[in-house]
Amino acid sequence: MTNTAPQTQTKLASTTEIRRHFPALERTHNDHVIAYFDGPGGTQVPRAVVEAMGDYLYHHNANTHWAFPTSTETDAIIDQARSALADFLNASPNEIAFGANMTTLTFHLARALGRGYERGDEVVVTELDHHANVAPWRAIEKERGVNVRVAKMIPETGQLDWDDFERQLNGRTKLVAIGAASNALGTITDVRRAAEMAHASGAQIFVDAVHYAPHELVDVRALDCDFLSCSAYKFYGPHIGVLYGRHDLLASLDVPKLIPAPDSAPERAETGTQNHEGMAGAAAAVDFLASLATAPTRRERLRAAFDGLHFRGGALTMQLWKGLSAIERVRMYGPPPDAPRTPTVAFIVEGMTSTEVSRRLVERGVFASNGDFYATTVIEKLGRTQDGLVRAGCACYTTEEEVERLVDTVRMIAEPAR
Repeated sequence: MTNTAPQTQTKLASTTEIRRHFPALERTHNDHVIAYFDGPGGTQVPRAVVEAMGDYLYHHNANTHWAFPTSTETDAIIDQARSALADFLNASPNEIAFGANMTTLTFHLARALGRGYERGDEVVVTELDHHANVAPWRAIEKERGVNVRVAKMIPETGQLDWDDFERQLNGRTKLVAIGAASNALGTITDVRRAAEMAHASGAQIFVDAVHYAPHELVDVRALDCDFLSCSAYKFYGPHIGVLYGRHDLLASLDVPKLIPAPDSAPERAETGTQNHEGMAGAAAAVDFLASLATAPTRRERLRAAFDGLHFRGGALTMQLWKGLSAIERVRMYGPPPDAPRTPTVAFIVEGMTSTEVSRRLVERGVFASNGDFYATTVIEKLGRTQDGLVRAGCACYTTEEEVERLVDTVRMIAEPAR
């Protein structure tokens, strides 16, 4: 994450102001105020999101497309949610579908696309991917006789091997399914470059933006992707998934669906009764992020907010990387802080399991996840299959003092008094 000054002159809300929105930050453990570094697995939630969900359930709860007020209000709330997420992704509201989570949506999409594939057609994934962007394509490999090809990562840098990626593409490639950012290492991959290469081969591209969307403002037009999915609970919202698909593709997709269900895009991609309160909460999460800066439109406010948060996140990443790197027995993984990356850092303490390190961090109120994070191929390529990594991710509410506490605690764990 390159730490350069934001291009916008708009003032971003201070970290102190941002933290006031999150009741979870008041919790303590062992007399320590908790420092949440588990954002890559799910961020904390601001009051406005919970209030939006509660307001829906208390005052508007109904199913859709009927004539009475709570139903028409539900329709309006869903439309507003599509508009909010469209602004978040720079899409159109009729290109936004909702589902249980990114994984479920991707299985649904894979099955729909797979109906049009023939035996011997190919899908390309990468070793950097979360397995939610691997298993759905492996499923159609089994069901449809499609071949899944895997582009390599470079273990030393945690980055995609572009030469190998290019070698995987050929005239049989139907789809490239690629992660925009590694949830394990923080690596940001040049999706636009992958899209250009995919389209040049006559293939479509699906982007897993789950770890990318909380840190870099998604622009599906600039990325030139055909499909993209993310999950609101990674950017301060509830547990609900979002699928972008070009409208013409959603409209023609051979999705498994009930015959009486709506057949127009995007609703045709949504199976069964949806999580209406989750949609309201996802929209509120977008509005929360937009509220952190001022500008004429919601998209412009989001751009200003993300520019400012990117700058802060870069400074925190540099602090975290330098602090941990200086500790004896600590080994870092992934790209350096000045490379394209999210503020998510992975490390181990040699001679200790990742679980033990995580538990020792908890003693001082530092919550950081450990294991393989469902990015099992990444962990395998790093030779950490038995134990995984410790992962610390910064969020909009992370402070320099919290980073210092994490580093100090790791130092205490790794370098006991001699």
